[in-house]
Amino acid sequence: MLVIVTENVPPRLRGRLAVWLLEIRAGVYIGTPSKRLREFIWEQLLAGVEDGNAVMAWSTNTESGYDFRTIGENRRIPVDFDGLRLVSFLPPPPSDPSR
Repeated sequence: MLVIVTENVPPRLRGRLAVWLLEIRAGVYIGTPSKRLREFIWEQLLAGVEDGNAVMAWSTNTESGYDFRTIGENRRIPVDFDGLRLVSFLPPPPSDPSR
């Protein structure tokens, strides 16, 4: 299983993703592509994300049962913790009025 979530990406990238995956919500794609196709889709994300961001998560044979990659500016960053991939949050930017 593969899941991709995009934010603020160009419509042409969303259209390309919809060629290989099912868009179940705006910017949320799922499917069961091969490893080769998954890597090709990642290359498409790298080439087309522009100022947006995306995360790709897929099931794999690891202790957690999944792996993921991120691209673009986002407060969530992947970290390795004793072989487990977790997510850490960066502090909010100083201009954030909620601080």
